Amino acid sequence: MKAVRCSNAQLEFVDLPTPIPASGQLLLEVLRCGICGSDLHARQHCDEVADVMAATGYDGFMRADQQVVFGHEICGEVLDHGPRTRKAPRTGTRVVSLPLLRRGAEVHAVGLSESAPGGYAEQMIVEQSLTLPVPNGLSVEAAALTEPMAVAWHAVRRGQVRKRDVAIVIGCGPIGLAVVCMLKARGVRTVIASDYSAGRRALATRCGADIVVDPAQDSPYAAAGGHGHLEKAPDALGLAVSTVEKLYRARLPWWHVWRAADAVGAATPNHPVVFECVGVPGVIDSIIAGAPLFSRVVVVGVCMGTDSIRPAMAINKEIDLRFVLGYTPMEFRDTLHMIADGKVDVSPLITGTVGLGGVANAFDALADPARHAKILIDPKSPQQEV
Repeated sequence: MKAVRCSNAQLEFVDLPTPIPASGQLLLEVLRCGICGSDLHARQHCDEVADVMAATGYDGFMRADQQVVFGHEICGEVLDHGPRTRKAPRTGTRVVSLPLLRRGAEVHAVGLSESAPGGYAEQMIVEQSLTLPVPNGLSVEAAALTEPMAVAWHAVRRGQVRKRDVAIVIGCGPIGLAVVCMLKARGVRTVIASDYSAGRRALATRCGADIVVDPAQDSPYAAAGGHGHLEKAPDALGLAVSTVEKLYRARLPWWHVWRAADAVGAATPNHPVVFECVGVPGVIDSIIAGAPLFSRVVVVGVCMGTDSIRPAMAINKEIDLRFVLGYTPMEFRDTLHMIADGKVDVSPLITGTVGLGGVANAFDALADPARHAKILIDPKSPQQEV
């Protein structure tokens, strides 16, 4: 079969043996596979990531000198079932799958491990138990975006964003755009998107952002003005004192009133939920410095290098900092059905398609933020340019 393999940061168009599914696994014909930012990072920085993963207990992440077939955002068609495997989904069924693969007692990340080749190929293997049929006649292009949209859905859920909250998305690359889509699917009324690229700001508008900001000209936090956010430490101190003073003058036991307000979540001042979707050193600290007091910051972007923050700044503003990774199987399944039911429109994210022979060109094209968001691979296509 034809495939694209990465070794020592070089992408090679190669012939490989057709993979053979084991018991409990399926062989798929790859219909579409998304090129993920993780693939771009892994090509250049896989050894750094592998060191971090090994420190957390997983030593199967790819190394630069290994030969790895990327691709974990896939939609495929069932070609065959492994031995002693229930014949479901049936041959010919279009499916998506969580990108995890068993090899004996170990579980590996599909497309990011030498032990689990991914979807930059004509065929690939997936776990039957993690495979879901594509519902409602959903297009293979939209279905292939289930995985990155599930990452965004997990981030939104981890952010505990309420409909009345202001959500601020910093960075409108593919994952930032996906977060915008999922915030609107959740019903969040005010979504602010910030990016230096005019093209990406336009895509954010198409994805449903209510306000788009060029951070070279305006502050995304200033765009959230009028929602009762506290900007400076004296504002919080003044609010606490004035609240007690008002209750004291009214001859009310302020501690009882405060405790009742706290029980229903009314004692904490309004604050935005900020999604960091850039993954570049310095961005987290800049968000901590610029965001209003009590902001919740959800870090979705993957920073490949060492970064630093000023803890005293975060402490004085009481910033809530959260990091996210992946999604749960339920979130993956729910995301697929949200797309299929029309609750999420992923079409603005898809900006190009190439065949396997055009993958290297697609990687180069994705370096230009003004041109592309998500490029899909169609293994049957002769297309080499995007």
